[in-house]
Amino acid sequence: MSYQTLQVELRDHIAHVRLNRPDKANAMNEAFWHEFRDAMSWVDETPSARVAIISGEGKHFTAGIDLAMLMGLEPDASACQGREREKLRRGILRLQETFTAIERCRVPVIAAIHGACIGGGVDLITACDMRYASRDARFSIKEIDVGMTADVGTLQRLPRLIPEGVARELAYTGREFYADEARELGLINRIYEDRETLLDEVRGIAATIAAKSPLSIRGTKEMLLHTRDHSVAEGLERIATWNAAMIVSDDIREALTATLENRPPEFND
Repeated sequence: MSYQTLQVELRDHIAHVRLNRPDKANAMNEAFWHEFRDAMSWVDETPSARVAIISGEGKHFTAGIDLAMLMGLEPDASACQGREREKLRRGILRLQETFTAIERCRVPVIAAIHGACIGGGVDLITACDMRYASRDARFSIKEIDVGMTADVGTLQRLPRLIPEGVARELAYTGREFYADEARELGLINRIYEDRETLLDEVRGIAATIAAKSPLSIRGTKEMLLHTRDHSVAEGLERIATWNAAMIVSDDIREALTATLENRPPEFND
């Protein structure tokens, strides 16, 4: 697949989406928002993709939204302001869909973060299933320092991942925080010493997931997302319906047979 701002590959059932503007610290220009949404749709629709990794090329994960793109959002002063604002609102909703596509993707998505993860980068990683970082990783909800309110997911997802009071502090101040604090808060699962080790270890985690029943992984992601936004009772109702439909599958037969035969299971895509 050919993109201006990304590299995308699929190997051993693992899709790897690399942010690829290293000379611009992987800043998110207009092309990125279209391409990333398309890439996540491709991962979602590709049967042989069982897990995805998102990482960044160069020295940083991402510097966030490209400031040139931000400057271009100024409405046309000569046009009807109501229509211009409605157009801008639709544009913001499309940007939100770019990262919501991570949640809607059928497979788990893992963020591998090194260097700077600023502004829109925090929006991106909070939509992922898991986050891992190298020791040099640093984070900032930078939108507050450019006179805007973060609007593509951080303020909605981050308080569900870390204590709300801390999320408020980080959003109000825009201060940088580093891998150790992010790990302590629960934003990232684990820290690795450098980018190379990070990518190797994350690929190992992805390989473990890719070896599991794809149907069971799909159901697990579906249930975790549903439970996040619903009560325990609603979550239990949902999983009862899901398993009533999906539990009698080739995957469960293969898993049980492999256990009895003392061999690794081999699942269909």
